[in-house]
Amino acid sequence: MSVASPCINVCRMDPRRGTCEGCFRTIEEITVWARASDAQRQDILKEVEARRAAHALFEDDLRCDCDR
Repeated sequence: MSVASPCINVCRMDPRRGTCEGCFRTIEEITVWARASDAQRQDILKEVEARRAAHALFEDDLRCDCDR
């Protein structure tokens, strides 16, 4: 059984993070995906999930709007 790609067809690189805005993979991970083994793909997906979770923590703007 082959591991499915996390690509969601939102293919834009975020220059600050160095990852795709859609799938959270790096250029290197995207490039090797087609020839990666299932084990390598699983490793990439673990990294993707960690990035996605970290991104979700900071998705909202946490800055205070108070007057100073």
